[in-house]
Amino acid sequence: MALLLWILAVILVVSGIFSLIRGQILWGVVLIIVGLLVGPGGVSLFT
Repeated sequence: MALLLWILAVILVVSGIFSLIRGQILWGVVLIIVGLLVGPGGVSLFT
């Protein structure tokens, strides 16, 4: 389960970075924050 959360967090953060590069600041910030919250290193939403 932790591996799946880590992979999901990486995908969200990378998507957020690409959104920031494309100029979608708000969407990019939201994706990065959600990615950090979901990841095993952050506050997991499932525990």
